[in-house]
Amino acid sequence: MPGENQLNTTVLEPTPPTPPKPERKHETLSESIAGFASVFVSGLFIITFVFQNFEIPSSSMERTLLIGDHVFVDRVAPANKAGYMGPLLPYREIQRGDIIVFMSPVEPGMHVVKRIIGVPGDRIHLLNGVVYRNGEKLQEPYLAPHDPFDYVTYRDNFPAVAPDPRYQVDPKWAAALPANIQGGDLVVPPGNYFGMGDNRDRSLDSRFWGFIPQANVIGRPLFIYWSFVTPEDQYRRTKAQDRIAFMLHVVSHFVSETRWSRMFRRVH
Repeated sequence: MPGENQLNTTVLEPTPPTPPKPERKHETLSESIAGFASVFVSGLFIITFVFQNFEIPSSSMERTLLIGDHVFVDRVAPANKAGYMGPLLPYREIQRGDIIVFMSPVEPGMHVVKRIIGVPGDRIHLLNGVVYRNGEKLQEPYLAPHDPFDYVTYRDNFPAVAPDPRYQVDPKWAAALPANIQGGDLVVPPGNYFGMGDNRDRSLDSRFWGFIPQANVIGRPLFIYWSFVTPEDQYRRTKAQDRIAFMLHVVSHFVSETRWSRMFRRVH
């Protein structure tokens, strides 16, 4: 009626009920095992066929690689063409200047790391410690400094000087060496490589034990994932008590003796 207060007669619509949340499906034991197995198999595949870790045991590659550097090695890129595994894991020929890990041709079971100086067909010789490849002097900024007072005629004038047993020259290599020399140069045969360490004064390499067969190549170091100050002769200490003692040393000195500045450094 006129003059009377008007009541708000708006009708509120009832709030629709919230739909129940779908019940979360719990993973069964068999599904959990299957998931774990797939991750394990994938990791095992990567470690076995793609990447592998190695520790540098000697000073032959200083300054590029130090004793105690731990590196990841790409096993696929330099593999034989028969091992090609698709566009994600492409094959690549080993090139001059590559650093490679390979099985020693003279010490079965021993892993070695060197830089490739010569590929098949290259002609190599050293004069006063300087490498000449196909007649051209190599520019090698990665080399460790040479000690001018450390002069070895066979090592520094290879292959002009006959092998000397005092310098740890492998007897089989000493016998085979003359057949591979042409015009004063060592000629790298097909299917082989000539490798040397970056620390030329301290490196037992192709000058002392011969060519690196392609079949012995494991892969190329990609980067340093950890580096720890390690004694030069640690790799020779194979007794259980020596290994345990060094492991305890690593645990107690992990922070102070880890070379943090070398972590994730690319190897080249």
